[in-house]
Amino acid sequence: MSQDTAHASTIEDPAQLCLLAGKIMLQSGAETYRVEDTMARMAKSMGIANCQTYVTPTGIVFQLEETGVAKLIRIAERTTDLQKVAAVNDVSRKLSNGVVSSLTAHHMLMEIEAAKHAYPVSVQIAGAAISSGCFTLMFQGGYIDFLPSVLSGGLAFATFIAFHKLVKVKFFAEFTASFLLGLVAMLLVHIGIGKELDKIIIGSVMPLVPGLLITNAVRDLMAGHLVSGLSRGAEAFLTAFAIGAGIAVGFTIF
Repeated sequence: MSQDTAHASTIEDPAQLCLLAGKIMLQSGAETYRVEDTMARMAKSMGIANCQTYVTPTGIVFQLEETGVAKLIRIAERTTDLQKVAAVNDVSRKLSNGVVSSLTAHHMLMEIEAAKHAYPVSVQIAGAAISSGCFTLMFQGGYIDFLPSVLSGGLAFATFIAFHKLVKVKFFAEFTASFLLGLVAMLLVHIGIGKELDKIIIGSVMPLVPGLLITNAVRDLMAGHLVSGLSRGAEAFLTAFAIGAGIAVGFTIF
C-alpha cells in the first residue's frame, strides 16, 4: 500500500470517530462503562495510548492526549436499541484487529447511526398489548383477565408514544399513559370484562416499567461509575413514580 493510499484510509480526527461511536452507544441504551471502554479501545487501535474519557447519561467528554483539546458531545435523547450497540462493538473489534481502517470504520458508524432498527409503531403497540396479557397470566391472573390486560396495556402504550411526541417530557407521557391504563382497567372490571383488577393492572404496566434503566444503573454502580449509576437510578425512580402516581390518581377519580 502506498503512502498516499494509507493516508487516505486514515481519518484526520480520531476523536471524531471515538465520539461518534460513544454517541451511538449511549443513545441506544449502553452502559456508561461499556461506552468508555469501547472509545478507549478504538483510540488505542489508532495509535493513541493515552486518552481520557468521561461519560454521563447526558454527555461525553473525550480528550486524545493530556495536552490535547477536550471535546464534548451532548446526548439529548436516549432510547433502547441493543442492535446498534452490538453493531458499534463489532466495528470496534474490526478496527482493533486491523480488519478495517479508521476511515472505513467512520463510514460504518455513520451508516449505523442513520439506520432505523425500530419496529413500526403498530407492531410496538401490538407487542405491548400481547405482552401485557401474557404478564397477567404469568402473575397468576385468570384467562378472563387476558383480554382486559391486552386492551388496557395496548391503549396505555399507544398513549405513551403519542403523548411523548407532543410533550418531550417523558414523565408526563408516562403519567398520562398509566392514568388512562388504570381507568380502562377499572372500567372493564366494573362492567364484567375481567375479574382480578390488581393482576390486570400489574400485567398492563409491565411494558412501561424501566427495566433496562434499572439494570444499567446497577451495573454502572458496580463498575464504580457513581454519577451515571445514580442519575440512571433517579430516572428509573421518576418513571416508577409516574406510573404509580398515574394509577393512584385513576383510582381516586373512578
